[in-house]
This record gives sequence, C-alpha cells and structure tokens, in this order.
Amino acid sequence: MHKPMTPPLVPSPDGTVYLVLDDFGEFGRAYRETPDTRTDRQTVVADLVSGQYERPLRIVAFNTADGWARDVTAEIAQEALACTSRSDHDLSPAVRELLERMA
Repeated sequence: MHKPMTPPLVPSPDGTVYLVLDDFGEFGRAYRETPDTRTDRQTVVADLVSGQYERPLRIVAFNTADGWARDVTAEIAQEALACTSRSDHDLSPAVRELLERMA
C-alpha cells in the first residue's frame, strides 16, 4: 500500500517560519493569517517596509525540523530600517513605532 507523501510544513529552504503578532485595536491581537509561501524572513521584512501590518507587536521565528522558536522582533525591525535607508521608501508608521518600542 502506497502512502501519499505529506508536503513539508514550510516551503522555505531552511524550514524557518516567521509570524507577526499584530494589534488590531478594539478587535484585539492576533498572529496574522499568512499563506505558507509568505512566511519567510525576506517577505516579512518587505511587508513591514510596505506597511502591510496595522501595529506589529512581535515577530517570532520557529523551525520545527530543528526544534526551536525565538523572538526575532528586534532583528527584523532593524532589517526593515536598513531596507528603507537603502531604498526610496519612507519608514512606515508601523515600523517606526516598532523601532521606538524596541529602543
């Protein structure tokens, strides 16, 4: 009997998933529902820079294959700041506030 192959949890090359805890004000806080193809580090940074989040509070990374999870908020915020300084993008209010909270 042939078992169907289960797709991997994440499509990223190293298996690390990045999720953003967003504050929706009166509607509460939630980790953003994100397609598995958009949970990589570069996409999260790009989404921060382009203002895709209401009020990001925390960014967590985890890798189930390697058995770890950690808060990467400060390093992702710094990457977003570096991206805006290298491009024509202004710092989005969400990233600005995130950086202020991290300082």
